[in-house]
Amino acid sequence: MSEGIEAVGVVGAGTMGSGIAALCAGAGLPVTLLDVSREAAEKAIARLCEGRAPVLDDPKAAARIRPGAIDQDLGTLADADWICEAIIEDRDAKRSLFERLEPVRKDGSIVSTNTSGILLSSLTEGMPERLRHDLAVTHFFNPVKVMKLVEVVPGLETRPEVVRTLSEFLTGPLGKGVVVGKDTVNFVANRIGCFWMLAIFHEGTRARQEGLTIEYMDALLHKAFGIPPTGLYGLVDLIGLDVMGYVARNLAENLPAGDPGLAYASLPEAEQRMVEAGQLGRKTGGGFYRVQKQADGSRVKEVYDLEAATWRAAEEPVLPREHADAATVMFLDDPAGHFAWRVMGATLAYAADLVPEIADDIVNVDRALRWGFNWEKGPFELLDLIGAEQVAERLEDEGRPVPRMIETLREAGTATFYRAEGGAYLGTDGRFHVVD
Repeated sequence: MSEGIEAVGVVGAGTMGSGIAALCAGAGLPVTLLDVSREAAEKAIARLCEGRAPVLDDPKAAARIRPGAIDQDLGTLADADWICEAIIEDRDAKRSLFERLEPVRKDGSIVSTNTSGILLSSLTEGMPERLRHDLAVTHFFNPVKVMKLVEVVPGLETRPEVVRTLSEFLTGPLGKGVVVGKDTVNFVANRIGCFWMLAIFHEGTRARQEGLTIEYMDALLHKAFGIPPTGLYGLVDLIGLDVMGYVARNLAENLPAGDPGLAYASLPEAEQRMVEAGQLGRKTGGGFYRVQKQADGSRVKEVYDLEAATWRAAEEPVLPREHADAATVMFLDDPAGHFAWRVMGATLAYAADLVPEIADDIVNVDRALRWGFNWEKGPFELLDLIGAEQVAERLEDEGRPVPRMIETLREAGTATFYRAEGGAYLGTDGRFHVVD
């Protein structure tokens, strides 16, 4: 196998595929970009240089991308060191492409699939041994140019050199942050992040009944827990509520039996009514929030009242000190405390019970949420801030099990998952290891 990646092939010139091609071309590498037709690939390349914030900052880099058609030009990928498949999110379509690609590619080349949740094992089943050894997931987060996270997920038969080479290339020339995950449902960031988002929908229903507004919940998440200023409801307006409905159905179908996420794997009735009405977020003019232009030219931000099914002027919440502090609000006996515990407490406990199932260590989990969801602190960093023992005691008081990594923390006789000195983290073996 070559020592590195010097030529790249990307199959699929949609938003993700063209973004990956642009990233590689911008780093100075020759790229072959294939789509259903050469014309489609050419148009995708042209779009990379358009708009106020073009995907390619240097238009000259576009010349490094060679367009082609999948049917006619698949053989041009024979020289690629890394071939990234970025076609539609469909298992059978991806498998069909791999079957056609396998006779063409050279020995030692790396093949990856850009998927947000299709299990690698379902793609490699029955495939040639050579492909099983050379194939991994590279899950880029959208938009490719902006988001730091790329999840690299090997299969049971993937060669270690594949993970090492991809990781070095992604973190080096491409400047990304790599999280190595395992071939499990939704991998790392989305497994925890989607649990968190759907939990807020369901627990938000209860919170509104207790007097909290959508604006207050978003402000609390931001100020106390370091969630981006959009909070959850503003984030979903960016993503699209219909997408969250798809995510929920996918989790309902694929989460293992007994997984706590199954309790939230649906949209509550109010949110489902929004989907049915086509009120999906910014792409439809409004979701939970919207901005309305007034007669005098001014703009007013409005929020949707789910219970009344009407719009009202959004408020700018003023949080008391105790509601802006994670370690305090989590344990308050008031509506804000109930919401914080039911959402953030549940999410942190969920994350602490998924190591080593979804990743080998807590560092990969924390990086996944920081880089993929822009949290200021990852779940285990938040547990250190809040107090893992206090969380464990609260769970025990409620008759709920203590997550495995918190049990490991207790058995190790330490109060935190990280030690500042030396940048060490607690491993699943109960010992501290140096952070890479």
